[in-house]
Amino acid sequence: MNLRQHGISNLNVYHNLAPAALYEHAVQFDNAEITSSGALCNQSYEKTGRSPLDKRIVDNPESRDDVWWGPVNIPLSEKSYQTNRLRAIKFLDACENLYVVDGFAGWDPKHQLKIRVICARPYHALFMHNMLIRPTTDELVDFGRPDYTILNAGKCPADPTVAGNESPTSVALNLEAKELTILGTQYAGEMKKGIFTIMHQLMPKAGILSMHCSANQGSNGDVALFFGLSGTGKTTLSADATRSLIGDDEHCWTDEGVFNIEGGCYAKVIDLTVDSEPEIFNAIRFGTVLENTFVEPVTREVDYTDTNLTLNTRAAYPIDFIANAANPCVGGHPNNIILLTCDAFGVLPPVSRLTPEQASYYFLNGYTAKVAGTEMGVSEPEATFSTCFGAAFLMHHPNTYSRMLAEKMKRHQTNAWLINTGWSGGAFGEGKRISLQNTRQIINAIHNGILAKTPTKPESFFGLEIPVTVPACSDSILIPRMTWKNPDQYDAAAKALAERFHSNFSQYIHHVDPQVLQAGPTVALRKTG
Repeated sequence: MNLRQHGISNLNVYHNLAPAALYEHAVQFDNAEITSSGALCNQSYEKTGRSPLDKRIVDNPESRDDVWWGPVNIPLSEKSYQTNRLRAIKFLDACENLYVVDGFAGWDPKHQLKIRVICARPYHALFMHNMLIRPTTDELVDFGRPDYTILNAGKCPADPTVAGNESPTSVALNLEAKELTILGTQYAGEMKKGIFTIMHQLMPKAGILSMHCSANQGSNGDVALFFGLSGTGKTTLSADATRSLIGDDEHCWTDEGVFNIEGGCYAKVIDLTVDSEPEIFNAIRFGTVLENTFVEPVTREVDYTDTNLTLNTRAAYPIDFIANAANPCVGGHPNNIILLTCDAFGVLPPVSRLTPEQASYYFLNGYTAKVAGTEMGVSEPEATFSTCFGAAFLMHHPNTYSRMLAEKMKRHQTNAWLINTGWSGGAFGEGKRISLQNTRQIINAIHNGILAKTPTKPESFFGLEIPVTVPACSDSILIPRMTWKNPDQYDAAAKALAERFHSNFSQYIHHVDPQVLQAGPTVALRKTG
């Protein structure tokens, strides 16, 4: 394949290789291992997660006014981008082999993008073969010029002396050139999230809500969306044997319904077992990419409990590896929106029903909590807020997405729920984590419409409405204050968390409607100073 249109003269190019061929290249040239289940295991080496502080958006006049500039979208000059791009091109030209993957982003043909990935590692090619929507043979022949191109030169460090580069890592999106150039990180997730960032830029301008969420669909056509940060259960809870999986991470909501952006899933596999997550466990087979997992050298069995490389072990597989995946990956308008949070303070109820205004409030906050041991330097529960449950990928001001969500919910009479998958009876270290079984019972009651008809009782700190009962779930866990041995300690923890919400939301008070502002915790923000 000739890549001269991209400025690359290297002729050792492999275009849309079959997974079996990519396996051969990965084992021969890239230190890959084949596991006992048939999956391909590779390492991303130094970077085992995304590098959000090294993400840059090229500052060009055409798109300047459309970008939410700040700590999420940091500007990079066109001159610096071209310097980085030239460095990437020189590296790719010098590689022994290059791999090209052409595919689509977006299952709705009316809003689909043609994506081309150019990379030097066969595992990266197989990863994107799985994560993009795979063209048919005829579509590949007629693919033509891509809408966006990813130049993945991740093995080559960026030059930190270039203006705008703060480290040897650079992930730079040029909206005018329609390119994403990657230097200094081999973490495969940068590519998929780069595409998601592009969709976050384009879709709202077309009146379409782009969302960091999973989605599934019941046999009667009811659709549920699951929003949540890493570790809250977004992928796990959407992989339901009784429902069709539309997608596990990235979706858009149009005037016709929802569609998945991706052709695959990228699931965390730490502590994975066939009993805890059978759909995901059984999807790890030939064609799946395992990233940074430990493979026992004799048996080639994967030890999913091993975290020596990272806690962020992952599996990337085509969505049809999930037995009940929807085909095509589209659905109608959502009946239910589920906001997931892992509250390590043990304050929030396992389930509460939200008004549209409350949904906007908690959507903008995007709250969850880190716990001790999950990150360096975290020794006790730590509140984390990521607006719209995906701040790192937003391109417009967060209120753009929040208002679109509220408007669509009202138009289509969508119910909204806040689900705590974290701790009960005390904070991390004292209480217990809410069982996955109880959470699934709650989710099932939402799906079958029971909770929408169940009476609620008000919660006094956050103004939340808590269902009085959930089928097959102990009523004793529904009211969090009643699960604590010392109610006074609960009150103190609830007030402290409410203040964190107030403090975080202060950045939006001049952008939201008064009803949304009033939908937050009923506890007044403590005056300081």
